[in-house]
Amino acid sequence: MPTLPQERALDAAQIERFIEDGFVRIDGAFSRDLAVQARSILWRDIPCDPDDSATWKKPVIRLGGYDGGPFREAANTPVLKSAFDQLVGKGRWHPRDGLGSFPIRFPHPDDPGDAGWHVDLSFPGEDCDPDERTDFSAWRVNVTSRGRALLMLFLFSDVGPDDAPTRIRIGSHLDMARYLAPAGEAGRSRMELEQMGVRRQQTLATGEAGTVYLCHPFLVHAAQKHRGSTPRFLAQPPLIPREPFRLQRDDGDYSPVEIAIRRALSETGPT
Repeated sequence: MPTLPQERALDAAQIERFIEDGFVRIDGAFSRDLAVQARSILWRDIPCDPDDSATWKKPVIRLGGYDGGPFREAANTPVLKSAFDQLVGKGRWHPRDGLGSFPIRFPHPDDPGDAGWHVDLSFPGEDCDPDERTDFSAWRVNVTSRGRALLMLFLFSDVGPDDAPTRIRIGSHLDMARYLAPAGEAGRSRMELEQMGVRRQQTLATGEAGTVYLCHPFLVHAAQKHRGSTPRFLAQPPLIPREPFRLQRDDGDYSPVEIAIRRALSETGPT
């Protein structure tokens, strides 16, 4: 009996919006039941009482890597794997065993201290101490996005406008591609990126638990203060590439991530 083709997660219009805007939102990418299971595990490691807001004494608590169980299941649903193939290329990405670290944001009057606009860095620079690979101050990002195929936002709680949703600069990945291109393979560091002003319309990564935002690795984004009433649970792992992105392919088989970079480099940018 012939194998039926896998249903495609994204239609042509969604892929074009990813290329132009830098992200696509997938509702129900994993189940609410998986979100509940994951939150119950995370709460065990949080030094707070989920039923007593008086114990929520910090604006953000970061928990270490979480693999297996509901985290692995959430990262490997059929709709997400299909979307990875469509955006990055079939066979060009590594499956994830889990979702890594979680920044848990709490309703709190203090500034969280990590709400600056940025792109996620993806590889250590030559000046990075090999014994201090977790010191990201010397990490870099380059025009072929070495080490990162996608930025992903996994919502494990319902996130409304007041619940510290990630802020996104629509189309900023195009500006970043043009900014990174002159630096070649060496790329640029965090301090250099902070010097670049990006004037783009802002949107918020809101949605119900189970929503996933798949973002171009160059998308400029930022955290913010939590102004709601319920802690926000989110994972922000990278999708790791099996092979480097290529901006020149003899067969012309470019992925949407590559198409966005190529399109950016052929244009002059917003006026």
